[in-house]
Formats: sequence, C-alpha cells, structure tokens
Amino acid sequence: MKTVLIANRGEIACRIIQACRKVGLRSVAVCSQSDASARHVALADDSFVLGPAPARQSYLNVDAVLKAAQDARADAIHPGYGFLSENAEFARLVEDRGMIWLGPRAETIAIMGDKGQARMAAIAAGVPVLPGSVPIRLDDAADLDALAAQVGYPLLVKATAGGGGIGMRRVDGPDDLAAVVRTAQKLAERTFGDGTVYLERFVARAHHIEIQVFGDGAGRVAVFPERDCTMQRRFQKILEETPAPGLSNAVRAEMQDAAKRLSAAQTYRSAGTVEFIFDADKGDWFFLEMNTRIQVEHRVTEMATETDLVAMQMQLAMGTLGDLAEVYPLIEQRCVIEARICAEAPEKGFLPQPGRLTRLDLPKAGDNVVVDCGLRAGDDVSPHYDSMIGKIIAKGRTRDEALDRLGRALEQTRIEGVMTNIGFLRVLLLNRDFVEGRVHTRYVDENVARLVDEMQITA
Repeated sequence: MKTVLIANRGEIACRIIQACRKVGLRSVAVCSQSDASARHVALADDSFVLGPAPARQSYLNVDAVLKAAQDARADAIHPGYGFLSENAEFARLVEDRGMIWLGPRAETIAIMGDKGQARMAAIAAGVPVLPGSVPIRLDDAADLDALAAQVGYPLLVKATAGGGGIGMRRVDGPDDLAAVVRTAQKLAERTFGDGTVYLERFVARAHHIEIQVFGDGAGRVAVFPERDCTMQRRFQKILEETPAPGLSNAVRAEMQDAAKRLSAAQTYRSAGTVEFIFDADKGDWFFLEMNTRIQVEHRVTEMATETDLVAMQMQLAMGTLGDLAEVYPLIEQRCVIEARICAEAPEKGFLPQPGRLTRLDLPKAGDNVVVDCGLRAGDDVSPHYDSMIGKIIAKGRTRDEALDRLGRALEQTRIEGVMTNIGFLRVLLLNRDFVEGRVHTRYVDENVARLVDEMQITA
C-alpha cells in the first residue's frame, strides 16, 4: 500500500492526510468544485475534482470517487466519517476493484448500519438493548398502537438507516404517533433512501456513553476508555469527554466487556464505536448503536491513551500494526474534553451560518491542547455541507484542569465573518450542572433559552 485516496473533506480529510504522512503513505484528496482551493486539497500530495458543490454530485457520487481513485492509482480509500463512510455497497465496490477499504468489512457495515439488525446482533452477543419494535417499513399497515404498547411511552421513532439524530422523533402519547411515524419515514426516505423506522423506549435522564474499539478482523479486539457524549442538542453532540463523570468502575467494565463481545462476534476490523444509553435514574444501561467508522470525537481517545487510531487503520492494512494486546501503552489515563466549533447561531435555534471566514485565529496546539480544523482565513463555510469549523481538544491530570485548559483555548479563539457557537460553548463549560455531572442528553434542549441568555449577557 503506497497511496491512499481520502473520500472526504474538511478537518477529517486533513487529519487523515496527517496520518498518511506519519506512516509514509502518499495522500490523494478529492473535492467538489467549490472546495478546489480548500485546505485539505492544499495539504494532499495530489487531488481530483469530483463535481459541483452539492454532495450528491460530488462527495456522495460513488462513480466519481471510484474514477478519481482509478486515475490516482490509489491502493486504498479512507472514507473518514459522514458521506460514504457507512455505505456498505461503496465499501464492496472499492474492494471489488482491488483496492483496500480502510474500515470494517462491507457486511459488518451493512449489519450495523441497519438498526434492526444491529439490535439482533447485540442480543445474540448477550448485550442488553432498549425495548423496541419490529421495523416499520414505508406504507406498512402496521398496528402502531399495539407496537407502542409493547414499547411504552414516552418513546422515540427512529430511522433504521439513520444517524446523527436525523429521522429521530419523540412521542409522548398515542395521539401523535401515526403522524410522527409518517413524518419520520418520509424524512428517512429522503435522507437515506430507506423509509424504514422503528419504535424504541425513551430514557428520560439518559447519559450517552460510547466505547472505542479496534479489531484486527480475526476476532481480537482492543477496547479503550469510554467517552461521555451526553452534552448534546437535538441528538447532535456538542462536548465529548473521558472519563465519564459519575460512571462507576463496575458499569464502565461491563460496557467495555459488552463492546468487546459484540465486536468480536462480528470479527470486527479497523476502528469503530459501540454506543450505549445509561439510565441515570435506574442505573441500567443499554446498547444504542455501533458506528462502523472513525468518529468526530476519536481525538478524545487518542489524547487520553497516546494512540493514533487513524494511523492504526493504515498499519493494520499494511500488516505493521503488531499485537492488539499491546496496542497502546499502559499509561495513567488523563482527563480529556473536546468542543465542536460550528458556524451557527445559538440565539436563532442553532441555524447554520454559512459565509466567508474573514478571521480565523486558533489557539496554539501543544502537549495539552490539540486543534483540528479544515478551514483557513478567507475560506467559505459552505451551505452545502456540515457547519462544523473545527474542534479543540484539551487534556489535564484532572477534569477541572482539562475544563480550564479548554476554556482558555476557547477564549483565545477569534473567528469573524460568520456567527459561531463559541460563546455558547464557554457558557456550557462554566455551567454548574455540567461541572458537577448532573446533565443528561436533553439538558441543553430543556434549558436552551436560559443558556442563550447567559451567552448574550457574558458576550
């Protein structure tokens, strides 16, 4: 393996290019016409334009990506996250054309990408799952009332092919069920090409915990310390950290063991994340889903354990990774927290704010602070893609130290030309409930008006 084509853009494409350099591989970027002068294109050893700005005509255009790989004589494709990263058919096509897919096997992606199949796989591996219904396909004449009675209210309607909270809706009683199911099905069909949904028990005070795994494809799996992604809005993560505040060592060990069993049962290959819901009221935990790709928040794990998960993906493919039992050094784990900086307006319902970055001053990176960004001053935040500008990750010997370092890094960040969520992030870091570990996944949504007011007062 000598050349890797990166089927992505922005900060994750820059991150993968960095890993390519680390292990001595040539990197090839792809881009839309609007991204032709983007940072990831400038950093790569070579680049190819896929098509117009809309994602379906560029980054989601399978034929265009495969042609670029052929023209670049790429030996491998790394999909990053989003776009085609969890497209099982694309993974199959890559390998059918003699290239290496730097990710899990296509069949694993297909199973875990279908939430119904993923639940069955978890059950088969002895991993607890939330009460849920059978899949409800578009135009099914399903007895929704009977299915809801089995699950119990409140419940969530979720797209089986969904991700990032898309197609997910809460229902508190039977009067709204049919209408919400129809709306979720239409959105899932439009977004994922699959209108199948299912019902799942809603946990009122949920903590979102995930376990990073890395498998060698032969049944051996390394598990890493958990990440807490509880601080989110509308099912979109805002802050991620390790270790999870308030999680007992017993529950932590149970989740790690469950993640390892599930991954080993799939003979999992490459990096992945097993996600769980922890019920803060009852102390129970349940399998949520498995993401068969690198995560936005993978840096949290890397900083806490002094590893390079992206480089490991490449080393596994090259046969140079070594024994997974020794995959990261036995060091004292540090506290790490990550903030996602987005071009959005919290005071306008977090509406994305595309535009030109007239100023982009980021904090200096070092041993205790890492900055991942795919943009430069003068670049545009495009309305065609995700509004995330970048992320800042800070490490400390204690959680308070990590929070303090992240707060000071955000204070040093200056962005002009577009509105951002930096002020909102700073309010969250000082929020007493967050500092004392009393938040849940709906905390921001329930308190957003007060939090925005605090942001505007301190601006």
